[in-house]
Amino acid sequence: MSTPSLPGFEHLLDAPPAEPRTTRTGPSRDELLAGLNEPQRAAVVHEGAPLLVVAGAGSGKTRVLTRRIAWLISERRAHPGSILAITFTNKAAAEMKERVEDLVGKRARIMWVSTFHSACVRILRKEIDRFGYKSSFSIYDAADQKRLMSLVIKDLDLDPKRFQPGPLLHWVSNHKNELRDEEQAAKDAQNKLEETYAAAYTLYQRRLREANALDFDDLIMTTVQLFQAHPDVRETYRRRFRHVLVDEYQDTNHAQYALIHQLCAEQVDDGAHSGGERVEPAELMVVGDADQSIYAFRGANIRNILDFEQDFPNATSILLEQNYRSTQTILTAANSVIGHNKGRKEKRLWSDAGDGERIVGYVADDEHDEARFVSEEIDRLVDQGVRAADVAVFYRTNAQSRVFEEVFIRTGQPYKVVGGVRFYERREVRDALAYLRLLANPDDQVSLRRILNTPKRGIGDRAVACVNALAERDRTTFWEALRRADEAPGLATRSLSSIRGFVALIEELQSMVAAGERADVVLETVLARSGYLAELEESDDPQDATRVENLAELVAVAREFSDDPVAGPSADPADVDAGTVAPGLTDFLERVALVADTDQIPESPDGDDGGVVTLMTLHTAKGLEFPVVFLTGLEDGVFPHARALGDQTELEEERRLAYVGVTRARERLYISRAVVRSAWGAPSHNPGSRFLDELPVDLVDWRRTEASQTRWGRPDVASSSPAAARLGAPTAAGRRNFSSAALRADAAAKAKPARVVPSLEPGDRVQHDTFGLGTVVAVEGSADKSVASIDFGSDGVKRLLLRYAPVEKL
Repeated sequence: MSTPSLPGFEHLLDAPPAEPRTTRTGPSRDELLAGLNEPQRAAVVHEGAPLLVVAGAGSGKTRVLTRRIAWLISERRAHPGSILAITFTNKAAAEMKERVEDLVGKRARIMWVSTFHSACVRILRKEIDRFGYKSSFSIYDAADQKRLMSLVIKDLDLDPKRFQPGPLLHWVSNHKNELRDEEQAAKDAQNKLEETYAAAYTLYQRRLREANALDFDDLIMTTVQLFQAHPDVRETYRRRFRHVLVDEYQDTNHAQYALIHQLCAEQVDDGAHSGGERVEPAELMVVGDADQSIYAFRGANIRNILDFEQDFPNATSILLEQNYRSTQTILTAANSVIGHNKGRKEKRLWSDAGDGERIVGYVADDEHDEARFVSEEIDRLVDQGVRAADVAVFYRTNAQSRVFEEVFIRTGQPYKVVGGVRFYERREVRDALAYLRLLANPDDQVSLRRILNTPKRGIGDRAVACVNALAERDRTTFWEALRRADEAPGLATRSLSSIRGFVALIEELQSMVAAGERADVVLETVLARSGYLAELEESDDPQDATRVENLAELVAVAREFSDDPVAGPSADPADVDAGTVAPGLTDFLERVALVADTDQIPESPDGDDGGVVTLMTLHTAKGLEFPVVFLTGLEDGVFPHARALGDQTELEEERRLAYVGVTRARERLYISRAVVRSAWGAPSHNPGSRFLDELPVDLVDWRRTEASQTRWGRPDVASSSPAAARLGAPTAAGRRNFSSAALRADAAAKAKPARVVPSLEPGDRVQHDTFGLGTVVAVEGSADKSVASIDFGSDGVKRLLLRYAPVEKL
């Protein structure tokens, strides 16, 4: 297929005309095809019809893409400016451009090698004036979007507790990825809630336009709308881009698919806006692997790659099955697992690298035993000469990193967490710990300010400034100023009411700490009473579901510490100190602080001592490879995730995630699971993952099986707990929907027996174990909800929940 001229784009291309055939400045034909197997070679030299390259894991797809681009320029004399190559990350785009430049020289620099978003920005900068925008439009990032949506919520007078920026933006993003604008969303609204969301979408878009701004989803949607509304613009770019290549095609969403279709598919009105001249579709090559489609939660549509031959009826397919990464044992295991998915294009990865080591399996008593096994096995491998940097530990959810981090810290194994924040640095974990630190130390102003309006309770910046002015005027602490907020000058009545509610909450929770309540009970009560957990549970944002899991993991940490502070997850066996008093909240916070502090382990430079072990989720691992991989948490309800157990489509995506995990390993693969795993601190007995049953039996060397189990769940946090009963069965409903009511019930089940609530009246004299003599000022509530305000002289007035407070009436 010859490459037509590019009328109107000469000034953009800025390159000399193609050399005559007799002149060669780039690599030879043989050099471009050197080292390629037959299917790879066929993909590089293909001409004409749209081409689907089904590239199995480790099959050299990047080499095929870069060699094809170089082939187009060197052998077929394609102008570099007529090539559009789409990748999913800026890093991948830079690497591809660099590799092509190494092959064909600096003329490769005028190719368009970029992400979808970057390509669309370049088009819109030139063409968006047709929609009334200025070419200098701003691009709003996530923080900008959140601020703007917050203003929208305020302008629409929506309840900020029910309608929050995160879920609203997620809903809007889904609509944009499906190319549904605000008018379509309003028209499709099925109920009052969707009508409200559509109204927010409409005002949000209006505000964007007023600001001459687009968000990231707008970049692609607006480009597609531009091509649809102005066929002459579309034809201009169809003429320009004669060769379009798309990497990771299985990860495209509907909007990205539509953009490629506009540029490369036959159009019914071809030529209608260009003087009757019909524009031949560009040559299209897409590369991907449906078996590695794991981003449905981001809007990726696996049908885009599965239906490619229906979308482009004259398309050709080439299968890359030879793997250059892994041993045959690892590939056979991967083939066996993914073969259980229905409706996939059949392919079987193979390697000529030999069978290699058998897969090692381990069934642990619990997650701590699993982490210890991984740590000890890494030590053994390092002693044999394996570099720590060559080892990766994979898990399904971010929360699972915590136990590995703590064991590695204790054993001195350097590590890094990739693609996620370290456990104790995660926002929701820091928020929860800030509550606990405030209860233990009301003078901790940093923690107090962090959670004063988290979750939102109507205490804004102006109210904080008023209280701060009072604290500075009277030279008192910020906490004491909050307790006397009615004296703060300029404080609005509504803010004062919110502050009083917050102070009452904290004082009630402080009475639990004063009574020596267990750290896990205090934490669970904090999460429930503050409304923090309920806010996350009610959110539609999938990230908030992950945050709930991380809070569940933090409760498990507190539970383990409270049950056995010596043998807890971060305890050192050398800390055994028989006869100590029961640990309280302060002891727990100290333990966490020490772990979180040593969290910051510097990464060893390459060549120093072998680098550090890498911890990451399976989603983050895509596109990477390691000589040694530990695939952990292989239990039904953990991996596959509980959400997927009742849904065939989601279960198949989980299986693809397992396939991705297995195929990251080059030489050695370890698989492990725990018989018992903590969920909100209660033991959850999960059956082995169904993916384990899908592995060929003869390929796995089980170092330890369930029959070898030596420990069972602790009896003192057993099935009497409502949470244990609720979380014992690995069902989607039981493992995901942790409710505040159930959490309160669980906390109550483990709490100390309530002391007899004294009957108090204003004027009564009382004795407190800590504060000494006091006089009752006021009493609110009744029975076990009685709260007394008691004046303890120099210690001030304290609000105490009488159910917990060690108070005796004199």
